[in-house]
Amino acid sequence: MEVASGKKKENERKLGSLLRRMKRGDTLIVTEISRLSRTLTEVMAIMGKCLEKGINLYTTKEGYAFDNSINSKVLCFAFGLVAEIEHNLISLRTKEALALRKSEGIALGRKKGSCVKQNILIEKRQEIIRLLNKNYSVANLCRRYNVSRETFNNFRKRYSSVADALKAKERRRLG
Repeated sequence: MEVASGKKKENERKLGSLLRRMKRGDTLIVTEISRLSRTLTEVMAIMGKCLEKGINLYTTKEGYAFDNSINSKVLCFAFGLVAEIEHNLISLRTKEALALRKSEGIALGRKKGSCVKQNILIEKRQEIIRLLNKNYSVANLCRRYNVSRETFNNFRKRYSSVADALKAKERRRLG
């Protein structure tokens, strides 16, 4: 199961590798066609791959099974078109709302210098050092505190005690 936006391209998601592994007679189950993609051309390309390989496509929300019939192709086209129109309308409304707020002088986005995730790491600094001493990897710490590696590296540069713990961990690994 993949929980991903249809906005992402097929090759950026698990969907591409899944379709390559599927065989004739397998069924691809999605909640709705718009979860495959937000563009009509991509929806139709994915549908085409399914048809080529003999893969059945089923949507749970609409309760449709798409096959190689003309009715299925037309229905898939219609759902794909609706998904693209809906995506474009949402994007347009968002842009209009942001432009309105900007014209009213409302600052958009996070305040400059606001480092919420960095502050979480700072508060947990002693715990992080303890975990590093227990051989936790940086990747595990990033997942645990829900921060990017870049944020963690900036934190490490700022706090020598964390950098020292990482160096000690590396020495233990090599030694």
